[in-house]
Amino acid sequence: MPFSDFHGNAETIHRLREMMSRDHLPHAVVLAGGRGAGKYTLALMLAQALNCLNPTKTDGLPDFCGTCANCRRIAQAGDLDARFAEAVEARENLRETDKKETRILVQTHPDVLIIPPDPPQMMIKVDQVRRVIETIYYRPAEGREKIYIFTDSAFMKEAANSLLKVLEEPPEFATIFLLTENPGELLPTIRSRSMTFTLGALSGEEIEKDLAKHHPEWKAAQRALVARLCDGAVGRARGFDLEVYVAARQHGLAILNSALRGGEHSELFKITESYRPGAEGREKTEALIRTLYSLLRDLVFIDSGAPELVRNTDIAAELKRMAESADFAWITAASDRLAEVERGMRRNLLRSLSLDAFAAGLEK
Repeated sequence: MPFSDFHGNAETIHRLREMMSRDHLPHAVVLAGGRGAGKYTLALMLAQALNCLNPTKTDGLPDFCGTCANCRRIAQAGDLDARFAEAVEARENLRETDKKETRILVQTHPDVLIIPPDPPQMMIKVDQVRRVIETIYYRPAEGREKIYIFTDSAFMKEAANSLLKVLEEPPEFATIFLLTENPGELLPTIRSRSMTFTLGALSGEEIEKDLAKHHPEWKAAQRALVARLCDGAVGRARGFDLEVYVAARQHGLAILNSALRGGEHSELFKITESYRPGAEGREKTEALIRTLYSLLRDLVFIDSGAPELVRNTDIAAELKRMAESADFAWITAASDRLAEVERGMRRNLLRSLSLDAFAAGLEK
């Protein structure tokens, strides 16, 4: 998978490769962009290019073969969700005393360490940064460059301060990548010691063309829908679970219509009763909440006289009918109550009851 396989942001990719060709790639790089913009994929590609055993050139700039031992081992970290789940499971199998001292790290190559947020707080913790400090000053074992990839910018304060010490005096053979949706979440002192590259959103047309290759089973209308829902993030679009989204949207529409109509709630209770406790129920509820926000946003666009901004274009007529009963004050109240449901999930409140209260509290 050479750099030519990276979809979009050609100017940014060219600039990074040009810096590599002159050995001017910064020791700390912030890759910014929305969820699914390709930050992690790009960081792994750069790690492969810096450590490829059979480096090549395309258009006169550094590239990687994708087939050598280093490239293949680094690529094994490509499915971050799977590697993260494996690391969490491995920690769960430890003795209770060891669990508390073990932090989540992903490593498929001795010179490439990936640092994801550590559960349950889902933040980068000081012990993870200490692991970076312990290893970063040793020369690479099998490659030319040591690579550290922080997959999120949610740092605990002590962890951020510890990382700052490394950035002040980084070794010449190490590169740190900091991935973030919002660079402002990083300490100003960290940003000042790094160089930021932003991956911009792709156009809807570009996303649709890419989906035609990766999801030929989808109809044109489905590709157009996903392209609008993913905010120009090609990674999100490729991995979009359309079936799950449509199911969640049907439930979301039923809940909102129940609130707008009032009266009999048997259909509402049947839906909310299916949102059970446990990890599966949490994922299902989170998908519903995201979908409800999407629907409420579309109602705002219609109410504001900007229907061209609606994302759920395939149900535009139904949303227009709903908007006749849902004024801006009601939509605002619904958003506030939805935020309460989210907070309730963090306190492990009964999900079905929270959703019932959400709908009932919005009855007109």
